[in-house]
Amino acid sequence: MEKLIDLISRRVSQAFEAAGLEASLGKVTVSNRPDLCEYQCNGAMPAAKQAHRPPLELAQAVAEQLEGETMFARVEAVKPGFLNLTLDPGYLRDYVAQMAQAPSFGLEPEAQPKTIVMDYGGPNVAKPLHVGHLRSAIIGESVKRIARYFGNRVIGDIHLGDWGLQMGLIIEELRERQPELPYFDPTFTGAYPAEAPFTIAELEEIYPTASAKSKVDEAFASRAHDATYKLQHGDRGYRAIWEHIMRISKADLQRNYEKLDVHFDLWLGESDAQADIPPMLEAMKARGIVTESEGALVVEVQQPEDTKEVPPCILVKSDGASLYATTDLATLVQRMRDFTPDKVLYVTDKRQALHFEQVFRAARKGGIVPEGVELQHLGYGTMNGKDGKPFKTREGGVMRLERLISEVTDYVRRKITENQVVDEGDVEETAQRIALAALKYGDLSNQPTKDYIFDMERFAAFEGNTGPYILYTIVRIKSILAKYGAAVDSAALLPSESKEAKDLMLTLTRFSDSLRAAYQDNAPNDICAYVYDLAGVANKFYHETRILAEPDAARKAGYVALMDLTRRVLETSIDLLGFSAPERM
Repeated sequence: MEKLIDLISRRVSQAFEAAGLEASLGKVTVSNRPDLCEYQCNGAMPAAKQAHRPPLELAQAVAEQLEGETMFARVEAVKPGFLNLTLDPGYLRDYVAQMAQAPSFGLEPEAQPKTIVMDYGGPNVAKPLHVGHLRSAIIGESVKRIARYFGNRVIGDIHLGDWGLQMGLIIEELRERQPELPYFDPTFTGAYPAEAPFTIAELEEIYPTASAKSKVDEAFASRAHDATYKLQHGDRGYRAIWEHIMRISKADLQRNYEKLDVHFDLWLGESDAQADIPPMLEAMKARGIVTESEGALVVEVQQPEDTKEVPPCILVKSDGASLYATTDLATLVQRMRDFTPDKVLYVTDKRQALHFEQVFRAARKGGIVPEGVELQHLGYGTMNGKDGKPFKTREGGVMRLERLISEVTDYVRRKITENQVVDEGDVEETAQRIALAALKYGDLSNQPTKDYIFDMERFAAFEGNTGPYILYTIVRIKSILAKYGAAVDSAALLPSESKEAKDLMLTLTRFSDSLRAAYQDNAPNDICAYVYDLAGVANKFYHETRILAEPDAARKAGYVALMDLTRRVLETSIDLLGFSAPERM
């Protein structure tokens, strides 16, 4: 279904051409003066320079070509040469009625859908999720859903950190605590225990203890490095411990991501790419792009057009160890082989921008990724506290994500309990939904690349530009539909007689525009801005219109149909943001 603004632009372009001017000058935009008109065209201004005639005269000539056009209720040429356009209410009503019946509300999907691999989440196993993991999960999940809405095949991969030194640290700390375990007996040949020798809580205590010890105990650090080496080279006992770590860590991660309504298609990690590293290194050496630098193997990625230094991409350190770049390149080998993607998108902290620039250039240079495949890094800003510094607990430590979710949920639960509008049995689920909306909308309403201040009281407010306000609007509409007491007649004649009804319909037509902008720029904040505008005009329509008290049955059916379409658009939009509305609040 063609976008409304494109239909208007095409008709105005025809009028420009009929007036002897270039059709390309007829581009129309939403008016920045809604008190004067709904759409505007400024094409007469540049046309005046080409034709050497006054812009107002040219605007009037175009306006004459639009006389009698049923699309418009009014076309005005005003000084110094603007065209002010107001849509015919009937034309708008018919367009919105078509939109209500069309798949995806008339949104045009990708003509040639892409296969996109998305790398987001990125937690380390054996460590609890903390607030630093929040943005990758929330932004990545929304960007994934938006891309899928346009018909793309999108594969979300969590890309676990499961193969580095933290594994050796855990193994060595466990060996010191429980040396009698069979995993540490080189003569043991039986089956290892099915149960892990630690719980998730114990595991999350073991790692920081071991990490701190390695910084002050050189002998312990050396043994941890040795344990890492043995694990990575197939030590049977250490592999069994690693499998325990993976099993209980993944179960805990899945539980926490479920609370965020974040879902991954793949739970692969650095370990899954290890087999591809040796042949990848040999292939890159064969291409003649690997050089030695101070004992390390590197790929030079500096380009002549660079205005600042881009350091070489290090593949193997002087001690023979591989790095994140090595694993990321091997993971690209794996992804190209398994999925043949058109695009690979990474959602991480923007401070990793240089790392990905090096990896992308090395991947191109090494022939891992052909030129036709897009590699993109979406770097996000930091979630900060009210002091403007990275968000911490009251005690000054890094806050666990589970605790953050719990604190927001507790705050919302107290508010809805005080208001006493939700049945006691529904309080918990309602609190969880509102808390998730507060958390996700509070994050996503900001441009991904920007830092933002986390303010629980503001994010959880039921008024203003917040998730709970959007949910409240949806719940209010649901209440109207429930009280209507009959099935919604989707074919009912939509109302067009009031300014409030027309404003609501005009805002509904912007759905496709907001989604396409969010899709093209990986910017869920564009959808947030749209749903806030839509909620505002929907509430105004609700306040100014006697919907259920309308005595005329046909008109009432039209009001209800418009409200139902608004609900559907709002619920679709927030689903793309990653949250949903309760029945009451």
